[in-house]
Amino acid sequence: MTKEAIGDINLEMLKEFSEAHGISGNEKEVSRIMKKWMQPYADEITYDNNGSIIGVQKGTENVSLMIAGHMDEVGFLVREIDKNGFIRLLPVGGWWGHVLPSQTLVVTTREGKRYQGVVGSSAPHGLSKEVKEKVIHPLDLFLDMGVENAQEIYDLGIQIGDMVTPDTQFTVMNNPNYLMGKAWDDRLCAAMVVDVMRMLRKEAHACTLYGVGTVQEEVGLRGARTASDMLHPDVAIALDVTTSMDTPMDQGANGLGKGVILSVMDAGIIGNKNFLYEMERICKDLNLDINYDMMTVGGTDADNIHKAHDGVITMTLSIPTRYMHSHRLIIHRKDYWQTVLLMAEFARRLDTNLLKQLKQF
Repeated sequence: MTKEAIGDINLEMLKEFSEAHGISGNEKEVSRIMKKWMQPYADEITYDNNGSIIGVQKGTENVSLMIAGHMDEVGFLVREIDKNGFIRLLPVGGWWGHVLPSQTLVVTTREGKRYQGVVGSSAPHGLSKEVKEKVIHPLDLFLDMGVENAQEIYDLGIQIGDMVTPDTQFTVMNNPNYLMGKAWDDRLCAAMVVDVMRMLRKEAHACTLYGVGTVQEEVGLRGARTASDMLHPDVAIALDVTTSMDTPMDQGANGLGKGVILSVMDAGIIGNKNFLYEMERICKDLNLDINYDMMTVGGTDADNIHKAHDGVITMTLSIPTRYMHSHRLIIHRKDYWQTVLLMAEFARRLDTNLLKQLKQF
């Protein structure tokens, strides 16, 4: 029996977001894609000085809402080119050595040309038990570009500092609600920002909505700091992924296809309780599923947004994702769509009176 795909989700948009190449500090390609999809729904589009993109939908009252998803993905920089043409890598963002050997990566030159290579790995024959069980540190790995020497690398235009990213195609899985691709952390959420703006474009709403694609989240939540300082929002939602605890490797309460996940806290923020309670009310009104996330390690853009100026009423909405910080991640359409519905309804309800209630915390 064929499963029915959930939600009004544009797969072409998700494919473009996922397959774009853009590590921290190199998000320009992604921001152009976000601008393309956001432009029909924005009254204006602007940027902060670090490159975070902001689409604005003007409201009728003096209250503002910032919804942010970060555009950068984890990847690498070319750290060293040896005489034989092998490339040593510098991780940008967190990588576990287990997920890298024999995977293909793409090097992007400053001229925008792209070349494929494969991460080297040893054959198991003759390896000691100790070596077989050891996790190789990413700094010890190398990229094989299939050349004879360093000069061939230079002739391709590849230089120290060039961006290296996973080489992965977007895929609709066997159940159409399961979508696989790279960079769901956090391009998935950047796409959700666009969808919230799409849903609200033809409706008058009290709040001015800022749809933001932030930069450099993976290396310190940097774009969230500058964007929130620039916008000075009254209320903010940070969108990010969380580990899906429904595989043989990871077991827990949250998993794919369970709907909305409200983040209570992480290592850098305790969410505003009145905001949390309001989101619970909306979920019940719309008959959306409610799940919760609490992390003691790691954080999201919310960690910096809520500290901007004299403080911003902030919380995180989490999207469960399998195999985070790897070449291929899997997400579920239901989680995406229910979260978009929740945010759009909150934006409809946010006015000066609701803002006063949220501030009473």
